[in-house]
Amino acid sequence: MKLDVDVLRYLSKDDFRVLTAVEMGMRNHEIVPSELIDRIACLKHGGTYKVLKNLLKHKLLHHDSSKYDGFRLTYLGYDFLAIKTMVNRGIFTGVGRQIGVGKESDIFEVAKEDGTVLAMKLHRLGRVSFRAVKSKRDYLRHRSSYSWLYLSRLAALKEFAFMKALEEHGFPVPNAVDCNRHCVIMSLVRGYPLVQVKQLPNPDVVFETIIGLVVRMAEHGLIHCDFNEFNIMIDDDEKITMIDFPQMVSVSHRNAKMYFDRDVECIFKFFRKRYNLSFEENEDESDDSEVDSEEVCRPRFSEIKKVSGLLDKKLAASGFTGKDQEDIERFIGEDVQKDSDSDGEGTEDEGYIADSTNESNIKDFGSKCSLRKEEDNPPDREIEHEAVEDTCMERDDKPEDDSSQAGCEHDSEADGQIENPELTKSLSKQRQRAIQAARGRRKSSTSRTTYSDKGGRSSYKSKIQKQMSSW
Repeated sequence: MKLDVDVLRYLSKDDFRVLTAVEMGMRNHEIVPSELIDRIACLKHGGTYKVLKNLLKHKLLHHDSSKYDGFRLTYLGYDFLAIKTMVNRGIFTGVGRQIGVGKESDIFEVAKEDGTVLAMKLHRLGRVSFRAVKSKRDYLRHRSSYSWLYLSRLAALKEFAFMKALEEHGFPVPNAVDCNRHCVIMSLVRGYPLVQVKQLPNPDVVFETIIGLVVRMAEHGLIHCDFNEFNIMIDDDEKITMIDFPQMVSVSHRNAKMYFDRDVECIFKFFRKRYNLSFEENEDESDDSEVDSEEVCRPRFSEIKKVSGLLDKKLAASGFTGKDQEDIERFIGEDVQKDSDSDGEGTEDEGYIADSTNESNIKDFGSKCSLRKEEDNPPDREIEHEAVEDTCMERDDKPEDDSSQAGCEHDSEADGQIENPELTKSLSKQRQRAIQAARGRRKSSTSRTTYSDKGGRSSYKSKIQKQMSSW
């Protein structure tokens, strides 16, 4: 979205108050409800809705009524909030032309009150050209949900911190002035991107300087991860300046060697192709000599000597754990032990569930077997078999030691239970339930959608089913 700062001069305090209210509501809302914006802004006489209409006209907000009536900030509204804060701090007083466009940022010229020109970088993650932020960058860390505005703010904070630390240690980087939200203010580099330079008076010296910067950063514990001709500025005096730092990682990152070799390969490839530099001693020599000379010229990640006071420790760069290796190993060991304990608990639970299901299956199987026997036996022996079935069910619940005694006293108990009328009634109910369960004709729960069938063949079948169940 194009940054039109002319609208900024016509916005009032109420407009910025409502923009800030929407920003506060977006901490826990993707779309901020209108009622919540009104409560946070606290404008008199319902002025919030009038201001929302004005901001929506200038495309500082986006209206969404798919689920409920709400608003969210656009990048233009987020730009206005950051610029307003910088102007109130006295960092600059005017915004000039756009001098750079990237896949994740825009760069503008800004002027201070005394006429000094600075550079303003506005991070704009979420563009169509670069949306794989979750896999390419580590801004999220352990978070699962995010918004593009929040990711842009994290990228700006990270770049500002790296720029400050590298400047303090003497690296050729722009001077970091201030940072707010997704906006970073830095000094303007008087030079050109290396990709636009067709010829160099001393390409060998520039090449050695750039490779020396890569090695020196690795010695201080950092790897650029995007060190190519697009992120290197050079002036008329062949002075080198590095830019673009949000993706930097620590040398202790698990892919640090791959990133280091990639940065070195980008520089070698560009200077070989653009300035026709040959890094072999003699092109006519054998392949072995070429490999040896290439290995001598190319720096290796394993040969880098780390200096004291690493920057990744101070900045908590990506890949740096912040603890000693012993603490990490102990922490990993505790996690492994917890996982094994949880697996053991899971197996115990599974065993308990399996035992309970087996018991239920055995009981159902016993009831079905008894039903099959009842169909073959005469009706005079039904009560006797029911008593036998109940005693079998009781015997399954008892321990194994008492199984023999229950088997010996089985016939006498059954004869004594037949004489009790209450017991026979309960046994008949249990028998009916077992028959319904075995034949799959248990009554289904009634709902509002069910209706009674009046007459016809289906009602006649239902009557037969009821008679069979009563039998």
